[in-house]
Amino acid sequence: MDSIAVEEPLEIRIVHGSAGSRWTKSISVTMRTPGNDAELAVGFLLAEGVIRDAGDVQSVRSDRSGEENLAPLDLTGDRRNRIDLSAREAANIVTVELMPEIEIPQSTLERNFYTTSSCGVCGKASLLALRTACPPRHENTFSIDAETLCRLPNRLRSAQGIFQQTGGLHAAALFAANGTMDSLREDVGRHNAVDKLLGAALLADRLPLRDRLLLLSGRASFELLQKALMGGIPMVAAVGAPSSLALEVAREFDITLVGFLRGDRFNVYHGAGRIHSGAGSVGVPRTQDA
Repeated sequence: MDSIAVEEPLEIRIVHGSAGSRWTKSISVTMRTPGNDAELAVGFLLAEGVIRDAGDVQSVRSDRSGEENLAPLDLTGDRRNRIDLSAREAANIVTVELMPEIEIPQSTLERNFYTTSSCGVCGKASLLALRTACPPRHENTFSIDAETLCRLPNRLRSAQGIFQQTGGLHAAALFAANGTMDSLREDVGRHNAVDKLLGAALLADRLPLRDRLLLLSGRASFELLQKALMGGIPMVAAVGAPSSLALEVAREFDITLVGFLRGDRFNVYHGAGRIHSGAGSVGVPRTQDA
């Protein structure tokens, strides 16, 4: 007997246009773990530059609600034969209605988004596009004690309730500089987990997140640094490795980037001066050969 994490498609639609001429557009399909779907939808739109803050959203409609949707799907016995697939598919749509004054570039409306649980929005963006789309940047003043930083992965793991049942979910969490966990989301897609975090912050009108660290249970890739940038997050730490393009984003936009955060060790790829030990700032960061 085993429990497995649910993976289902979610279609994200937007309603946009002037008050007298509203249009509905299907803008994305993503493979995700059901639950917190409204957060996922608005977080995705934030990361893609469609919306900026809570004031851009008029309403969010979804047929799926409640935390029970995060429960793992038990495929023991004959329950697999009693799942109403048509009902589940009908629920996998979230519609975000934008305020009438929000203008969306035609290129965004014409772009076809398809995101999988493994790769995110692959190969569609560049540093040049990020310079155009990202919100105004502010000086990065976020710093953290190295000992506090090393304690965060254990706190993340102990809070991953669904991962402990299935072993099949990524997690992302926001932490304050003192190590207090702000919020956590789990999903089969690492990018979805981050979108859910950003969406929750947006709906609570808490953006930008200049006083929070983003911790990732896996690797740090380009699209995750992109999402951190769009959310105003000043520091990203990952249990796994960063990619070369993630490092470029960190350097370009001055986001502190930590990788291989395990036990009492970690690598700093950018922003070492913002991580403090008892003797002062952490020493020379280890980066890729250039």
